[in-house]
Amino acid sequence: MATENRINFWRRNAKVPGRYLKDTNPQFNNLKSKKASSFHEFARSTNDAWDIDEEEDEDFLRTPAQTSPGLHSTSTQNQQQQNEAVDTETGVSHRLAPPRTEAENLQGGQEEDAECEHVNGKVVKSSSDAYLNTSSVRSTLQKQQSLPVRPIIPLVARMSDQNASGAPPMTVREKSRLDKFKQLLASPNTDLEELRKHSWSGIPREVRPITWRLLSGYLPANKERRELVLKRKRDEYFGFIEQYYHSRTDEHYKDTYRQIHIDIPRTNPLIPLFQQPVVQEVFERILFIWAIRHPASGYVQGINDLVTPFFVVFLSEFVTEDVENFEVAALPLDTRRNIEADSFWCMSKLLDGIQDNYTFAQPGIQNKVKALEELVSRIDEDIHNHFKRYEVEYLQFAFRWMNNLLMRELPLRCTIRLWDTYQAEAEGFSHFHLYVCSAFLIEWRKEILSMVDFQGLLMLLQNLPTIHWGNEEVGLLLAEAYRLKYMFADAPSHYKR
Repeated sequence: MATENRINFWRRNAKVPGRYLKDTNPQFNNLKSKKASSFHEFARSTNDAWDIDEEEDEDFLRTPAQTSPGLHSTSTQNQQQQNEAVDTETGVSHRLAPPRTEAENLQGGQEEDAECEHVNGKVVKSSSDAYLNTSSVRSTLQKQQSLPVRPIIPLVARMSDQNASGAPPMTVREKSRLDKFKQLLASPNTDLEELRKHSWSGIPREVRPITWRLLSGYLPANKERRELVLKRKRDEYFGFIEQYYHSRTDEHYKDTYRQIHIDIPRTNPLIPLFQQPVVQEVFERILFIWAIRHPASGYVQGINDLVTPFFVVFLSEFVTEDVENFEVAALPLDTRRNIEADSFWCMSKLLDGIQDNYTFAQPGIQNKVKALEELVSRIDEDIHNHFKRYEVEYLQFAFRWMNNLLMRELPLRCTIRLWDTYQAEAEGFSHFHLYVCSAFLIEWRKEILSMVDFQGLLMLLQNLPTIHWGNEEVGLLLAEAYRLKYMFADAPSHYKR
């Protein structure tokens, strides 16, 4: 019965992650007996899981204004077309969003004017408001849609954390933590171990930029050397730009640049910051230079996401208001160049520890997904057996968790908080991330066990409702991940059957 449901699901929905390519002419009658025997076969059968047809790529590039989150469509027809578009990377399913009552809709209408924000002298509506204005259209569409749609995520809170502009005043405990960070950072030689210990439970916004630079290994612990190192590394990066960036149109590199150019507009498409041309040009330069300096992997889809937390954190150093709608072009050129160079070097440091995730056949991701399966089978056998019963493979949902470091499953503000701990944890991005993914999966235990068909399980796992998550939820997730690591990391006999 499970196999029959699975077959009918893929038959009805041609354009979802994992669909067969048009020229493979699959035989659905033999689907169960023809499972991919290697990772390469699986990759070929799902090579569109992050991509769309080339015709759509060209349309996307020709009409960037249509994808701008701050603009409303001029007709209901255009709005419906945008809502029906399938994005396999971002958002949460409309089906999983709680229905709004009439009272809530009335309240939302009354608060519409209050949600307008003044940005650089202009009144800009928040993306949350845009989402609410289309709820009536979407409610009709939901009845018609049978695809696991990944719509654009609205930001229900500022990307910056509790110490952001407009947030409640800091508590005594938060002020004490901030003073401790400032004391550590002001010392002639910063104690990195002590800094990691304090950073594990979150870094105050005011000191996050310099703390990330230190914990990533980009800046030295010696305070006197920092300015010289920053100047040298920033000059070195723009030396790479002068030396290599003009080659993006060469025959050898044009495919790499084309893929980067296509992926950049898809990076957090609902956040206006990342739809600004000046920001997209920064990301193109960062990703292209990294790709040609790392030929073993080159550029792989998913790496584009890893730039965004660094860019937002380093931008917040110069922005007092919320960065979501900030016009980056208003910053001085030297400031923009410094943010770009720092983002490049910190992303490079991160990728140095997980580069096997992006080399040929992505062996790092394969190993991590397999380890996740073994770990979950020990932690929660009910979930593991439930997946087996309905023929759900871990690779079908956990591949993206490893490839994008859960960035497609969590709001950006949560990713930044998560990375505070990853930076503080030894091998945080490569090793501790496995336990975070395990804890993240167990977090949805009740919802997973309530799904009794392949289609429902896959839709849930690819569209987990984390839109309202904040620092508290991430803190609990990290605490559970640490508990799992403490139990299993140094106990291999308990790790495997």
